[in-house]
Amino acid sequence: MSVESRLVELGITLPEPPRPVASYVTAVQCGNVLYLSGHGPLRPDGTLVTGVVGRDLDVSEARAAARLTGLGLLATMRDQLGSLDRVVRVVKLFGMVNATPDFAEHPAVINGCSDLLVDVFGDAGVHARSAIGMGSLPGGIPVEIEAVAEVM
Repeated sequence: MSVESRLVELGITLPEPPRPVASYVTAVQCGNVLYLSGHGPLRPDGTLVTGVVGRDLDVSEARAAARLTGLGLLATMRDQLGSLDRVVRVVKLFGMVNATPDFAEHPAVINGCSDLLVDVFGDAGVHARSAIGMGSLPGGIPVEIEAVAEVM
């Protein structure tokens, strides 16, 4: 089954790909590697989820924000490649969580994105990953995630 068909089967509609808000591009392809800039949790209405995890958002809410971020990453991949069927595998995620100093469940938050990628790509969505805490993130967002994918 193609990845594009899998999206339909899962009932996933990708949002418009996010556009850069500063001096960068959202993706760069170098050979067969696609590097995706950090994405945040952009809602379909164009607003961002904001808040500090452990203070304003609980793990479940932050995990949902990470899933929303993953949808943006998928939208950017499709925009850059023309089809998600060109993704050979997801190689790595770098997940940042805007959290209180005592928060310790960063991996559980970033699972919102990781689980989405496995649902969409199957075994090719299993990836290496970092999930770390930050004192703040741009615009007060709770998560920012970068990705690296092998493409054809």
